[in-house]
Amino acid sequence: MDWIGSYRGSRDPWSSPPLWDPRGADSDDITSALAHAHVDWRETDTAHIFRADLPGVRKEDLKVEVEENKILQISGERVKEKEDRNDKWHRVERQTGSFLRRFRLPEDANADQITCKLENGVLTVNVPKVETMPQNKNVRLIDVA
Repeated sequence: MDWIGSYRGSRDPWSSPPLWDPRGADSDDITSALAHAHVDWRETDTAHIFRADLPGVRKEDLKVEVEENKILQISGERVKEKEDRNDKWHRVERQTGSFLRRFRLPEDANADQITCKLENGVLTVNVPKVETMPQNKNVRLIDVA
């Protein structure tokens, strides 16, 4: 089954893998945690824009980092709600745990100017593009006086 077919609902949406890995990012199978924080990456003329669905994640439990000006890393945790021992649970589908996503930024990304915001459970990371990309990194433009 292709992705489009599954997206259009040709299979049961409740049988898909959970958004959050209950084992967390510290588990032996970190691949599962990496795969389930859903992120869209869109490119415009001026920026690369990442949007991640992070329902239930608080700003304090979220970390956005750039490693060596090349790798954008989004990580965090959705913490378990406090439970009352007298509560009677009928169904538990909302998962808790850690997530981690990493993206290699393209050459035109300006890692020094990255901004992000978390609003209504959606993280938006804006990575501006450098204004002009030199054709060769070993060539320096010299102004003529």
